[in-house]
Amino acid sequence: MTISTLFIGFVALFVGAGIGYLSRSSLVKQKVKLAEERAEKILREAKTKEQEVLLEARERSIQILDDGKREANQIRQESTEMQKRLAERESKFDKQLMDLENRKSQLEQKNAELDKLKDVVEETKLMADIKLEEIAGLSKTEAKNELMTIVEADEKDALLGRIRKLNQHSDEEVEREANKIISLAVARFASSHVTDATTTMVELPSDDMKGRIIGKEGRNIKRIEHLTGCEIIIDDTPGMVMISGFSPVRRQVAKRAMESLMKDGRIQPARIEEAVNDAKKDLAKEMKKAGEDALYEIGIPVSSVDPKLVSILGRLKFRTSYGQNVLQHSIEVSRISGMLAEELGADVTLCKKGGLFHDIGKAVDHDMQGAHPEIGYNIMKKFGWSEELAYQSIAHHEDKPKTIEGVIVKAADAISGARPGARRNSIEQYLQRLQDLEDTASKFPGVDKAYAIQAGREIRVFINPTEVDDYAAYKLAGEIAKKIESDLTYPGEVKVTIIRETRVTEYAR
Repeated sequence: MTISTLFIGFVALFVGAGIGYLSRSSLVKQKVKLAEERAEKILREAKTKEQEVLLEARERSIQILDDGKREANQIRQESTEMQKRLAERESKFDKQLMDLENRKSQLEQKNAELDKLKDVVEETKLMADIKLEEIAGLSKTEAKNELMTIVEADEKDALLGRIRKLNQHSDEEVEREANKIISLAVARFASSHVTDATTTMVELPSDDMKGRIIGKEGRNIKRIEHLTGCEIIIDDTPGMVMISGFSPVRRQVAKRAMESLMKDGRIQPARIEEAVNDAKKDLAKEMKKAGEDALYEIGIPVSSVDPKLVSILGRLKFRTSYGQNVLQHSIEVSRISGMLAEELGADVTLCKKGGLFHDIGKAVDHDMQGAHPEIGYNIMKKFGWSEELAYQSIAHHEDKPKTIEGVIVKAADAISGARPGARRNSIEQYLQRLQDLEDTASKFPGVDKAYAIQAGREIRVFINPTEVDDYAAYKLAGEIAKKIESDLTYPGEVKVTIIRETRVTEYAR
């Protein structure tokens, strides 16, 4: 390759580079020009659109003002018409009030006339009685006594025989009919003998979890006990923790909170508080659902019962009495009461509803003072229920209920609680508890006899009237009650009744 060839190559290279640079410069200028033209076009379009938007907004504002004026005129017109209607109604009410006042005055005048007529009739009747007594020579009371004496002397034996026969026949018929009705009702209703009981045991995934539940210096377990009101007992039992508390609802809250904490794995005071609140919310929902399910099962419309009362009814799912689930027991009483009411011609709806809510007081008897019948009565009255319906809570613990529905609910309650398998305590435990009640009362000075009745819910103490006076009887009742509270274990309340009577006997020979 020669020098001239190289020179020509370099020259060609420089010429090509210059031509490329010039062509690139012209291309860039064309692009810039196109971009400027596009920007001017976009700017013109934006200005045009801005004008259109302003025009549209102005038209819209004018339309809104017109609509507002029309609505204001319409409201003004409606207000004027309403004032006219109110004025017309006021005039009508004034007219009706005047008519009522006139009728009231007329009725008062008629009542005054009737009172005068009554006085005249009474006076006439009195004069007639006086005239008859003068003619007969006897007073009204003397004539009645003489007539009764004559009839009694003539028909005494016949009347006594007839009364004995009727009483015997009546007792046999009543007993036969009662057995028939109860057997029919029991035969129509069948329920499982197995009932659910609230548990106080929490199963642990491992024994290491006990230390995490206790926490550093016991802060976790103290926080759980403080928030739930229960005592957490951690002993040597493998894989188990016991929850001890007076309220079954609180035990359930503690149990669910602990299960949630173990499942989550984070056990510390802040998380414990969150778990307890979540457990309370979940338990409240479950209680409400349990109450609604009970109402559905009995056939009572849920809308007819206050939602708060439905939730209180659902609390009975976590309440037991002698091992028998109280909600299941209430459902049984409701259904049996309805069947008995059908046979006897009583109010079926009242018996069903009264049977379902007869133990509603047990849902809150751990949180309130008093026996559950009175608590249940106050709850039902608080929610606006009738006296007849609220009385069912008291009737099932009375010896002689005042209404036929009360007798039916009491009988159904006894049937549900007495059937085999319904309640858990054995006959030996039951008899021992009654014996302990009687022995406790009999140890006090002045006590003659003591009898435990009403399945151990009441103890009647007969005292010697020569050793204990009336004032000391009140004091003795309180001392016996305190002794039973301190020494014995029993469900619910025990009523202590002191009976002091003096009998004087003499024989005429």
